[in-house]
Amino acid sequence: MYRFEYRPQFLRDIKRLKRKHYDMRKLYTVIDDLEKYNIELLKRHYHDHALQGNLKGYRELHIDTDWLLIYSIDKDRLCLILTRTGNHNTIL
Repeated sequence: MYRFEYRPQFLRDIKRLKRKHYDMRKLYTVIDDLEKYNIELLKRHYHDHALQGNLKGYRELHIDTDWLLIYSIDKDRLCLILTRTGNHNTIL
């Protein structure tokens, strides 16, 4: 079982999304699914994939059509690091 770390930018992103009235239940559902780390579910339902270029080492999944979550995995510490969330224009 992985534990979570939240980057400061991720926490700021959450505040911004709450002000814009995003349905935060969707984010919490994704975080619950991430905690279980069922790779097939993440790939099939959330289109989870590795990023390339400047963001190599990070993964991205789609919470909604234009709502992303970027995270990384630290297997040594069994930790999922939530880095950014928001739409394509904001975080990429």
